Amino acid sequence: MLRRGSRVCRAVLSIGRTAREDSDGRRSGRSLREQLLEEVRKLRRGIREHRDSTGQELCWHHPGLWGLLPEQQDPLPTVPDWPQFLRGCIRYRQSLDEQLPEAPRSAQEYKG
Repeated sequence: MLRRGSRVCRAVLSIGRTAREDSDGRRSGRSLREQLLEEVRKLRRGIREHRDSTGQELCWHHPGLWGLLPEQQDPLPTVPDWPQFLRGCIRYRQSLDEQLPEAPRSAQEYKG
């Protein structure tokens, strides 16, 4: 929760009252509020896309989701060796049984 008079609160209240300059120093014509709303919408789309993943999509690396972050980097993940990786996959699948016992099940094979 924002405290009245806090720096963050003052910044939030000022949204929409100022125009920003683009990376070349030109006025963008869009208010900071509009820019923030656009960013929120972009992040929400990415979160929904990931949330709505199903089946085998749940197991994949998601660089598109990480690309929504402001940091422009693509760190390489540490990839477990096969036995450890498969144990992790099995544990993940078991956790779905525990956490989502009523979720629909599928016998569809991965078609990669």
